[in-house]
Amino acid sequence: MNSRLEPLLTAKARGQKIAVLTGYDYPTARLLDEAGVDAILVGDSLGMVVLGYPDTTSVTMDDMIHHTRAVARALPRAAIIADLPIHSYDTPEQAVANARRLMDAGADAVKLEGGVSHAAQIAAITASGIPLVAHIGMLPQSIREEGGYKIKGKTPAAAQQLVDDARAVEAAGAIAVVLELVKPEAARTITAALRIPTIGIGSGPDCDGQVLVVHDLVGLFPWFTPKFATPLATTGIAIREAAAEYTARVHRGGNT
Repeated sequence: MNSRLEPLLTAKARGQKIAVLTGYDYPTARLLDEAGVDAILVGDSLGMVVLGYPDTTSVTMDDMIHHTRAVARALPRAAIIADLPIHSYDTPEQAVANARRLMDAGADAVKLEGGVSHAAQIAAITASGIPLVAHIGMLPQSIREEGGYKIKGKTPAAAQQLVDDARAVEAAGAIAVVLELVKPEAARTITAALRIPTIGIGSGPDCDGQVLVVHDLVGLFPWFTPKFATPLATTGIAIREAAAEYTARVHRGGNT
């Protein structure tokens, strides 16, 4: 197992929370690593916050490889987890082949969406020796079928299905599981039921760790911020103001 993954694998037993942020390029990866994050997720969320798509469903394997390579060039201490984009893991064989491509690009682990429905793909990837992080709850790659971002696990039956999904991905060999927009009570139950760590996003404080899109953390995408995210900086406003000042200075004939 890659030594950069060790802190994630041992954190739950140590009672240490896991801090994960997304990163999509070299300078951001360096800054996040210098800040001490435990893992950098090269998420297919780059489709919205970097590439300008309305959701993640237009992101390709080439996109993910391009951005994973950029993050890997930062040589971070933190583990690099790279998303498998939509339709890159429809079969176990395809899942393994594309997971290898992300590992060759510099990832330490890959991530895919789905629980019981994708246990075969997870098992195939982990059997090939590739560490995998699962993702259950709200599945962004299914946003068009879902009709929006909706909280999962609201009813006892829905919560039990999430528990079943979580146990299935653990049994298939996942090293961790992301819980997205899972009702906090259900997330707490899942976290207690698993040996592997849970990484929450919009799923309450009782997960073993948290992940957030870095643009939401630093206010770099000011046109939309999820309800569960609290920006700790206003980078987008600072860029806009700096560019406006630069433009005014040039228009006045001043130096840059």
